[in-house]
Amino acid sequence: MTETTQTQTTPPGGAGPRSPEARITADALRGLRQDLFHDAFAYRPLPRMRVDGPLTRRLPPGVREYAAWTPHAVTALAGLFAMAVASTSGGGGSGTLSLVPGFLALLPVLLTLVRPAGAFWFSLAATPFAAVFGESWSAWPWPPGAFVSHLVVLTVVALRTGPRTAAWMWVLTAFYGMAAETLFGAGHYETDSVALLFLAALALLAVTVLHIRRAAEREVTAQQSVTAHERSKRTLLEERTTIARELHDVVAHHMSVVAIQAEAAPYRVENPPPELEAAFVTIRENAVAALTELRRVLGVVRAEDYEAPDAPQPTLADLEALLANVRDAGLSVEKVVTGAVRELPQGVELSAYRIVQEALSNTLRHAPGATARVEIGYVIGGLGLRMVNGPATATNLVKSTHGAGHGITGMRERVTMLDGEMTTGGTDDGGYEVTVFLPVPVPEEAA
Repeated sequence: MTETTQTQTTPPGGAGPRSPEARITADALRGLRQDLFHDAFAYRPLPRMRVDGPLTRRLPPGVREYAAWTPHAVTALAGLFAMAVASTSGGGGSGTLSLVPGFLALLPVLLTLVRPAGAFWFSLAATPFAAVFGESWSAWPWPPGAFVSHLVVLTVVALRTGPRTAAWMWVLTAFYGMAAETLFGAGHYETDSVALLFLAALALLAVTVLHIRRAAEREVTAQQSVTAHERSKRTLLEERTTIARELHDVVAHHMSVVAIQAEAAPYRVENPPPELEAAFVTIRENAVAALTELRRVLGVVRAEDYEAPDAPQPTLADLEALLANVRDAGLSVEKVVTGAVRELPQGVELSAYRIVQEALSNTLRHAPGATARVEIGYVIGGLGLRMVNGPATATNLVKSTHGAGHGITGMRERVTMLDGEMTTGGTDDGGYEVTVFLPVPVPEEAA
């Protein structure tokens, strides 16, 4: 029989392992010390309010500048209200001392604008002095001015800090109220701690819910940003994969034609010299080797079920069929061709076709009911494309947001591959415009 011995780690100093309750208590006290004791009177000014919200951004620039100070103004008004309550609810005192309760109610509220944790302690400490100088013994331990002032302080400090600090302030306020009632109440005063704690609990609960909602919104926004970034990267990789496949098909077609022509060329000449036959054999072998290497390198980007198209890849000559399809889908599109139409390299033709195709697809998705115009310009140094559409007019159709922005990414990737230039942006009438230039070397430069 095997005997198993369990050993427990003993902390330094000979003390036994702490229980879960002890750890929870220690963590709670550590949080209390960090929130309300450590640098309690440190200078932490209240920042100005952002004015880029749905309501504030509509204000005039001059008014918007003052609107940024709204939290400060509201806090100051709450402090003045507490001061007024303290001044009107005194016991009829006269002279300078009659102003003390009002200032003891105002100062803690104003202090929340620069030293939030210190404002709580100041409000708690000023409460008994407000009761003494105010000569108002009808309510204990919270005179009316201190009642309003402390409630405002709890709310503002909770807004500026967090739920844990709000919970600790409520607990310390309850502890002070019970201690004051037990030690100095003696049944001679009408206690109001329960009313203050109830109202404070409601206010702090609302503030806590607001904090949790803001934290959730920030987390969702951050997650959406990460998701959008990852989706953009995935779309970019998919577009590059598509381009690599199409280039593979284009280059493989040409290399196959070279190999076949090199093999058939000696039979077209009667009694060809041996040197010519050897040259054609070398050309064919190099073409086959290049084709094999191309398939080996670019074959990794193909899906397992991908099959090379039997028909040639589309070119600008196939645009009429594409425009007919989008017209059948409900898009009114016009094509304009300028310059001398000529045959361009197949990679340029294919990329130009795909760019026009994607631009028209974006118009169908994001501008239902709009009209579109495709302009193709043949110039000496290359090919110019301009796709522009008007604003959406079909209000009964819902704009699609699937893949928003990723079509532009694919078009830009194709333009970059050909060392071209591309610009996008909205038009003055609310539409959208895509302008592309694909450089094509002139025959002399190509030679």
